[in-house]
Amino acid sequence: MNADMNIGQFLATRARMNPRQEMLYDVKAERRFTFSEANGRANQLCHALAGMGLEPGDRVAVLAYNGHQFIESFFGPAKIGLVVMPLNWRLTADELAFILKDGGAKALIFDSDFTALAEDLHARGAVGSDVEHWIGIGSEAPDFARHYERLLAQQPGDEPAELAAAKDNLFIMYTSGTTGLPKGVVHTHETVFWAILSMVNTGDIRGTDRYLLLLPLFHVGALAPMIGAVYRGNTMVVLRDFDPLKVWQLFESERIDTSLAVPAMLNFMLQVPGREKYDHSSVRNIICGAAPVPVATINAYIDLGVEIHQVYGLTESGGPGCLIVGEDSLTHVGSAGRAFFHTQAKIVDGHGDTVTNGEPGEILLRGRHIMKEYWNRPDATAETLQDGWLYTGDIATMDEEGFVTICDRKKDMIISGGENVYPAEIENVLMQHDGVADAAVIGLPSEKWGESPMAIVIRAEASLDEASVLSFCQGKLARFKQPTAVRFVDSIPRNPSGKILKRLLRDSFL
Repeated sequence: MNADMNIGQFLATRARMNPRQEMLYDVKAERRFTFSEANGRANQLCHALAGMGLEPGDRVAVLAYNGHQFIESFFGPAKIGLVVMPLNWRLTADELAFILKDGGAKALIFDSDFTALAEDLHARGAVGSDVEHWIGIGSEAPDFARHYERLLAQQPGDEPAELAAAKDNLFIMYTSGTTGLPKGVVHTHETVFWAILSMVNTGDIRGTDRYLLLLPLFHVGALAPMIGAVYRGNTMVVLRDFDPLKVWQLFESERIDTSLAVPAMLNFMLQVPGREKYDHSSVRNIICGAAPVPVATINAYIDLGVEIHQVYGLTESGGPGCLIVGEDSLTHVGSAGRAFFHTQAKIVDGHGDTVTNGEPGEILLRGRHIMKEYWNRPDATAETLQDGWLYTGDIATMDEEGFVTICDRKKDMIISGGENVYPAEIENVLMQHDGVADAAVIGLPSEKWGESPMAIVIRAEASLDEASVLSFCQGKLARFKQPTAVRFVDSIPRNPSGKILKRLLRDSFL
């Protein structure tokens, strides 16, 4: 057992080294915690979960907004070998039920904001999930759930026995799949250890930095930096949910040094009236990922004295892929930079052969931070992990200096407001409508979200209209996945094997 690779122990070690240093400011809760205080609360949760009979390897799902409870619910279980399943709170009860059942979660920690969802899931019994222990965060908890704060108050804050080793699973993060079913990306303590090493040895991260956490913690783009901040000893300012005005206010009041956002967030921040009155002089840079950042946006922030460091990564890579930093972000505007430290990247053609510089191809990544597997998906794992390389499905070019530019995105994926949306998942729902004979989904450009799903439908009933299709999708898909427009056609182009030719549809409708 290697204690250095128990990610939960990162918090314990930092609490030993810097007990009185501020670890985080939870903006919504208006509470500040030192490393010692946060570690004590994580330990209390450890003891509570162990007291319920949970054992190493058991899964603990977390359905919560950003806040100190989410962070406690990550580091606490990690110490004793429990596997955390961060849940996307934008999903519907049906979508969450699938994930909980697929992952076999035995406990669910949920915010009071999601009590109705928890009640729905609980009412489904064993059909809906394997959850035996329900823990509610907030002033009150439903009858079937334990109260988070009261549960912690009954437990000691001393260190639990260490029960997690390097090769043990740490978290399972579900991503949408091209088949329409989410896949659980499995990361171990060891893969995350190497992801954090890669991040702190590549990015412009300094020990005194105050980091503003904007993305939801169910995203690897927030979870990995959160772990990295503890490892590096940074102070985190945690925003419950994104508010562009609040970001500018926090830049000034909390003297923020750096953050990570998606392009839509950067765009919303630029549109805030009166943002000029807030002092953002402390902000050194903002890392931006999830989609290529428009050059105009990068230049707008350069004019404000803020460097935009474009990052490329995936849940499957634990976060790190490529990153552009420092002067390179000014001289190679639009590039995602070079591969992270401890990371290799190459561009290959359809046969797996490396292409010449400047030629587009699929970008492959290799490093000890690559995921272990897709949970219970050996076929998908074998397809994605080959000869030690992660086949990303993303199209990119690499120049003679190793700078990578992302040209297209994973297969036909749509990115809406930083969220990954797979057309197949929406198409599966559309095909459940009796009035739909066939359907395809492509991304429609959106000034607000970057892209929004658009449904292309062949009618089975002449009376079918756009309102009916859009209404049918409500409640069956998370809001960010729901189509915003519908176009009716007589036929949908497909190749001989039946695959929808999305390129032809984009040519016709965009």
